[in-house]
Amino acid sequence: MNFVHHRVVRAVLLLLASTAVIAQDADRPSLRERLRERIEQRREPASDASAAGTTEYSLRHGGLTRKYLLHVPVHRDPGKPLPLVIAFHGGGGHAAYMADDARYGWVGKADKEGFAVAFPNGYSKLPGGRFATWNAGQCCGDARDRNIDDVGFVRALVADVRRKLAIDPTRIFATGMSNGGMLSHRLACDAADLIRAVASVAGTDATNDCNPTRPVSVLHIHARDDTHVLFNGGAGKDAFRDPSKVFDFVSVPDTLARWAGRGHCSPNPRRILDTRGAYCEAYSGCEGGAKLQLCVTEEGGHSWPGAEQVRRGKAPASRAIDATDVIWAFFEAASR
Repeated sequence: MNFVHHRVVRAVLLLLASTAVIAQDADRPSLRERLRERIEQRREPASDASAAGTTEYSLRHGGLTRKYLLHVPVHRDPGKPLPLVIAFHGGGGHAAYMADDARYGWVGKADKEGFAVAFPNGYSKLPGGRFATWNAGQCCGDARDRNIDDVGFVRALVADVRRKLAIDPTRIFATGMSNGGMLSHRLACDAADLIRAVASVAGTDATNDCNPTRPVSVLHIHARDDTHVLFNGGAGKDAFRDPSKVFDFVSVPDTLARWAGRGHCSPNPRRILDTRGAYCEAYSGCEGGAKLQLCVTEEGGHSWPGAEQVRRGKAPASRAIDATDVIWAFFEAASR
């Protein structure tokens, strides 16, 4: 009887211990989820045989199913690894919106220049993935409030793409609009080992802290009359219906000053483009040969310069520069 009694007590204690562990880990992915992710990460790379065009893929990360679109260019050298651009939609958007050439032009640019482009979908509570946001640190929305691991998701996405395509690991770039641009800034801080250069449009630095492991080239593009992420700092009148979903945005000058300090660049930029309605400036002497540039349009509001279409109710996009052309030229220069 004593033997049976001891076995019962031991079983109860084990059950209580297991319950405590489950309660402690309630907000974390289950062991099964973590093992599933690890198995997927260790799969053998697939042959480089993906057809040209845009395809939707999904992967598991952080206990969530995350989706992205991958566009493989029409013209490519099968024996040469492709550069990869990761393009992040703005807050409240979704991957297919960012892949719309009339709004951003990345698919056409990829076909013309011969690089792959991935369009990830941010975190959304909706089954279709719309109205999604990114955790850029201090912004934005549910992705920030739930502390979604978007940096980890980007790492998992790149690994997944590299199982499908031969990607040049020294030419992986990130760009984005608004909240997506803020995530690009964060990747320059938290994934400097992975990302060669970033470019943000209308999304200033929203990081909580920033300690890049190596120099990363940074381009920032912004309109002076942006009514959402104000040029001189602050959230504009059309930032979000719920102010708690954003924060008091960092100004464009402060964003560039932060990067100049991090990269030990000269504090006084020189004008490299001066055209009607826009100008660009470049900082010199940055550590490790990294590049730091700013392009400013006088008009265009909270839109992608050069876009044929903008969201309903938004100001027409600036035609002074084409952001997609400027960004790709910057990425090419940064990788030489």
